[in-house]
Amino acid sequence: MRYAFLIYLDEAKFELLSQSERDGFGNAMLDYDDELKASGHWIMAEPLKAPSEAITVRKWSGELSTTDGPFMETKEHLSGFCIVEARDLNEALQLAGKMPLATMGSIEVRPLDVLERVAL
Repeated sequence: MRYAFLIYLDEAKFELLSQSERDGFGNAMLDYDDELKASGHWIMAEPLKAPSEAITVRKWSGELSTTDGPFMETKEHLSGFCIVEARDLNEALQLAGKMPLATMGSIEVRPLDVLERVAL
């Protein structure tokens, strides 16, 4: 089964690190991707740009609107994602627990669903 690891970063915690320490996390995440690839779990992973570069799009009552940035009321923001193949939820949780950025925020583990066309 496929799982998404949604990586939430506590920016205040991350900002306290030196540039060298931040770079170390980047390298550790790339090393982690390599481990997932070697074990056959890796499907894909990508970091996201900062929330300040996001635009939220809504279409309510036929009206399209955009808002700079996401709607956030938390210290953590979505900073990236990883898609893995795991036997079950327990294995997915174990894999997420090994992610280096788990120490700088949180990792939401969510099973992927299949969207299929339904005859109307």
